[in-house]
Amino acid sequence: MRNKEITPEEFKTGQVLLFDKPLNWTSFQLVNKVRWLIRKSCNIKKIKVGHAGTLDPLATGLLIICTGKFTKTIPELQGQIKEYTGTFTIGATTPSFDLETEIDEKFPTDHITAELLQETTKKFIGEIDQTPPVFSALKKDGKRLYEYAREGKEVEVKSRKVEISEFEIDSKEFPKVHFRVVCSKGTYIRSLAHEFGQALHSGAHLSELRRTAIGDHSVEKAMDIEYFEKLLPSRENN
Repeated sequence: MRNKEITPEEFKTGQVLLFDKPLNWTSFQLVNKVRWLIRKSCNIKKIKVGHAGTLDPLATGLLIICTGKFTKTIPELQGQIKEYTGTFTIGATTPSFDLETEIDEKFPTDHITAELLQETTKKFIGEIDQTPPVFSALKKDGKRLYEYAREGKEVEVKSRKVEISEFEIDSKEFPKVHFRVVCSKGTYIRSLAHEFGQALHSGAHLSELRRTAIGDHSVEKAMDIEYFEKLLPSRENN
């Protein structure tokens, strides 16, 4: 984490900033806040600011934000492997596969043992076909999937190849299952929760999610928006 003031020239040249995105913020909101703070404190009328991979509002953790010329590195950062931790709740599903929507169906869990849970994780290691959730920002015919979902319209969502290199769980608090996943670009942890529940012949949804790493960048070195404000020059110095 940086501990000295960032100058206007450094922002223009380019910065890679690691943020710990707070709960209930969209990635877009955090980018907008960072852009506004930079423009205000540095007296810059226009500056490029973008993020390297969306986090859902209900997720926390690492969001990489790039400024200036470093926005050109965003595609490379997006392609790096990612690590997540969080919680699946076994025995119930939701339409969005997470807590954005209410539980729509409940399933038996009496047959699920700690051994079955561990064996089931092995089915998801390696390259798998995954279907993105209907409540997602992916586009179909020029429209976001979540827009169709909120209108109650059914759309066909094609599966795609993703790779999961590590998948660990701790089931001591069952029916809550704590997990750690290392995966490729494009992996939806919400879909992993849903499909994990199906593989158990039950149901599941994502009840907590935190992104802990993107490539070599760790959330342990990330800052919150309040800390970032302290790194900005005061307007009196511009």
